[in-house]
Amino acid sequence: MSDNMSYTCKYCGKSYRKESTLAAHLCEPKRRWQEEKETGVQFGLRAYKRFYEITQGSARNKDYADFCKSPYYNAFVKFGRYCTGIRAINFMNFCEWLLQNNKKIDHWCKDKLYQEWMLPYIKREQAQDALERGVKEMLDYCEEHSELKNGIADYFRYANSNRICHHISTGRVSAWLVFNCDSGVEFLDTLNEEQLQIIYPYIDPEYWQRRFTDFMADTEWVKQSLKDIGL
Repeated sequence: MSDNMSYTCKYCGKSYRKESTLAAHLCEPKRRWQEEKETGVQFGLRAYKRFYEITQGSARNKDYADFCKSPYYNAFVKFGRYCTGIRAINFMNFCEWLLQNNKKIDHWCKDKLYQEWMLPYIKREQAQDALERGVKEMLDYCEEHSELKNGIADYFRYANSNRICHHISTGRVSAWLVFNCDSGVEFLDTLNEEQLQIIYPYIDPEYWQRRFTDFMADTEWVKQSLKDIGL
């Protein structure tokens, strides 16, 4: 009886004579189920559901089992991992923009598209969103750099200028923060021409001056919030 016993993979249906062989077996469906909890895969699942919501009107019946069987699984997971890797500042908004603008899914992981979406987004996002994201980025950076003795108060004054420029050019630290605290404005005066060129599209003074004037209450709130935390 034992000679006829077989062990079947519940994911693909393939059978093996030895349990150890089944345990070592890794088919594509099994691999996908093993990846379920990975952050990039979960981002891909969210994008997959949003795709059906926008294109089909509903994703109510779509779950991870459907996702695993989808011919688009690899493309969505690749996108999810890409967004995880670049730390996309608003994953779902970016995803919706790609869908609404009919961008080909094969191109979703191109930095050019992310930049095309991000620059207009950071110019119109709510001040509170920009403040919360920026302060978290600063705090995380300061926790990793013990030489910044005064924590976030030292960020613009003593943190690596190239790193701060990177935070600005990737949307992590917004012009809402740079222009609304003394240390942020002073930081700009320390930059060389190359650094200024890199961050200029994200801190365009002419645009942001109009923005701050149009949203005076938000501007005063941001200034006070930054002052309260030592900036």
